[in-house]
Amino acid sequence: MDLMGYIDKGGVIVYILIFLNVIGFTIILWKFFTLPRKNTIINHIKNKVTNNSSINSQIEYEVKKLESGLTIIKNIATVAPLLGLLGTVIGVYKSFEAITQNGLGDPTIFSNGIGIALITTIAGLIVAIPHQIAYNHFISLIDSIELKAKKEISE
Repeated sequence: MDLMGYIDKGGVIVYILIFLNVIGFTIILWKFFTLPRKNTIINHIKNKVTNNSSINSQIEYEVKKLESGLTIIKNIATVAPLLGLLGTVIGVYKSFEAITQNGLGDPTIFSNGIGIALITTIAGLIVAIPHQIAYNHFISLIDSIELKAKKEISE
């Protein structure tokens, strides 16, 4: 079976996961190209802070701006395996429904439901894992930017 066959067999849940994946990776790419410019960001924060009186509140404000979009990535990382689990439950339910209607004489009767269960579980994990890794990476990067900014501004 080719990739489109698996996607079609997974049904609407796999299509939802693909949609979430596109949104998440768009944000990940945006953050990937904007956050690593640590010195530029710190200089920007320094310029903002020198023009204002409250140093800590200005640094926190600038850091919150850097964190924009990360909640979406975290939510996708959290929801994707749950959607995969929902697909698993739906697939197992379809298997039991097929067994109820046709009996246990032919094992291929309920294999379609098991296939749906496995495909949606795999898809959920494929979406969740890179989003969780990206979220952790970006949070770590933002934390280091915040610490460096506080250190340089207080000197």
